[in-house]
Amino acid sequence: MDLNSPISSLPHTSPVTLRRFRSIGINTFADLLNYFPFRYEDYSIVSTINRLQPGETITIRGKILDLKNVYTKHGLKIQKVVIEDPTGKIEVVWYNQPYLVRLFKVGDLLSVAGTVQQFGTKLSIQPYDYQLGSNRIHTGRLVPVYPEKKGLSAKVIREKIFWLLSNVDLPPDSLPEKIVSFNHLTDLPTAYKNVHFPENKALALEARNRLAFDELFLVQLSAALLKQSRNKQKVNHQLVINTDIQHKLNLFIAGLPFQLTRSQQQVVNEINSDLILKKPMNRFLLGDVGSGKTVVATIACYLTHLNHYQSLFMAPTEILAHQHYQTISKLLKPYDIKVGLFTSSKKIKQYDLIIGTHALLNEKLLFEKVGLVIIDEQHRFGVSQRAKLRDKGINPHLLTMTATPIPRTVALTLFGELDMSIIDEMPLGRIPIKTFFVNNNKRNDCYHWISNEIKNRKIQVFIVCPLIEESENETMKSVKAVINEYENLKNNVFKQYRVGLIHGKLKSKEKEQIMTDFNQKKYDILIATPVVEVGIDISNATIMIIEGSERYGLAQLHQLRGRVGRGDKQSYCFLFTEKTVEKIIQRLRFFTQTYSGQKLAEYDFIHRGAGTIFGTKQHGFINLKIASLSDFSLIKKTRSAVDYFVNHNKISSYPLLQSSLKKMPSENIVNN
Repeated sequence: MDLNSPISSLPHTSPVTLRRFRSIGINTFADLLNYFPFRYEDYSIVSTINRLQPGETITIRGKILDLKNVYTKHGLKIQKVVIEDPTGKIEVVWYNQPYLVRLFKVGDLLSVAGTVQQFGTKLSIQPYDYQLGSNRIHTGRLVPVYPEKKGLSAKVIREKIFWLLSNVDLPPDSLPEKIVSFNHLTDLPTAYKNVHFPENKALALEARNRLAFDELFLVQLSAALLKQSRNKQKVNHQLVINTDIQHKLNLFIAGLPFQLTRSQQQVVNEINSDLILKKPMNRFLLGDVGSGKTVVATIACYLTHLNHYQSLFMAPTEILAHQHYQTISKLLKPYDIKVGLFTSSKKIKQYDLIIGTHALLNEKLLFEKVGLVIIDEQHRFGVSQRAKLRDKGINPHLLTMTATPIPRTVALTLFGELDMSIIDEMPLGRIPIKTFFVNNNKRNDCYHWISNEIKNRKIQVFIVCPLIEESENETMKSVKAVINEYENLKNNVFKQYRVGLIHGKLKSKEKEQIMTDFNQKKYDILIATPVVEVGIDISNATIMIIEGSERYGLAQLHQLRGRVGRGDKQSYCFLFTEKTVEKIIQRLRFFTQTYSGQKLAEYDFIHRGAGTIFGTKQHGFINLKIASLSDFSLIKKTRSAVDYFVNHNKISSYPLLQSSLKKMPSENIVNN
């Protein structure tokens, strides 16, 4: 048997256990081998009974001298087992596990890991785990602890992996020997053994480092090879910037109602330089909410139009598509450019620039001459979706954008096949949003202050309520929660004001009408769930309340905060929470003092992990088993190794590495 053997080949494994393994994606021995422990219990101290001390966590080994079930008058079942070794005997007590008395037999060799407790002059063991026989799997060592899912116990997983390591050939090294030695990596078979059953913590750390290195190396190598391949492609519609087109571009930029920032101008130059090349542009634009990515994209669309080609612009939601349509139409109106909107509820004919949602992916939808494809909030779209839109033209230029704050190092890993541009400054004259942490004691005072602001300054307010369940789609439970909050605020706290409600369960036309009404000041306050993209620039909305703020990652809070502060008035963001845990308060206070999306993203990556930035799992997104996107130093190290490899080697010369790439989960192959 080898690692490709089906999980059903495991000996002495019940159909129920096999079904549970398959339910969590373990179908082969290789899948099982790559199911890693998330921590270790230290039961490595083995002690004789006569040397036990109260409070210590140890492993004892001896023969069972006596065992029995004891039933209390309250129905509690107690299992008492007396263990004897050459130095003495001690009682081990379990509760409500009567099957143990049937499992154990007098005279059996039993190892028990647990904590020594003292009752009067008598010592006993509070057991954590046990092991019959002489094997060291669950006691007497660093014991791996695995995620317990679908009814699978860590003990069962441990036993199956222990068998696997002893009976199946482990995968050989696929990395070039120079990379392994230069980075002081342990060999791969040893790493697999030590990640599951290490003799000490240092070996466990070395093993995890090696396996994480391989994982990040393969992800980044996939991206590098893809980039290498795309650099050989040629666009079907090459753009040019001649004297006449450059003059028109200059006039367009000069005619904007604002001056481009230094950062915006730099990105425009980078994009324009790409657009006139024979190979298709593949650029990733990263910039905070409100940093001016849309106008940069509009300039690229205008250049495409001047070359008599079309642009496609895809946004993840209808509301965001409407926002872009309104903004871009206004910018391009003086230049006789036909801008169309295409969503599931609005159809269009042929236009110079077509803005839409995933409805643009419709296979029946054909376009004449696509020169540029733009994808906004690109992490919200899966690999196959992005590929479909790109295929609307023959190797068109591709610009993907996001306002989700991502540390540069991480972004280079996630989107390594793209060239990267960053807008790292806000438009001139933008007033920083004052942000405050509000505990439950100050909630009413804050409501009173906001009420006066609405009355005296005639401003508008966003109130965002968290989802009950983390999901791309709102559950009815979440909608009920926001409706309850809406009723309370409308009928009690802000009853003198006009309060609106918007959430994802509403129909598209209803959401569009509510946002239009809010923009036209028909509501003073709009209550929303965060899954709704309240991204339309409403300059009169100057206050943002975020309920249950502890439920969000800092990057998500930063995006929500960016929905106010769009005008020339001072804006405010209030973080409401009922939690009093110091760690939570410290994190929220850090947010109130930090306005850099990059710094907030790095804090979130280090303290909470990537999930807080990207929310629920995205189809086609990187799914790491053991590596961490917050391990910036390892990411840099593997990136250097990939750069060295692609500059000095051909992948075809390394069949084992080629095979490893093919075996990668499809979501880990960047833009496959």
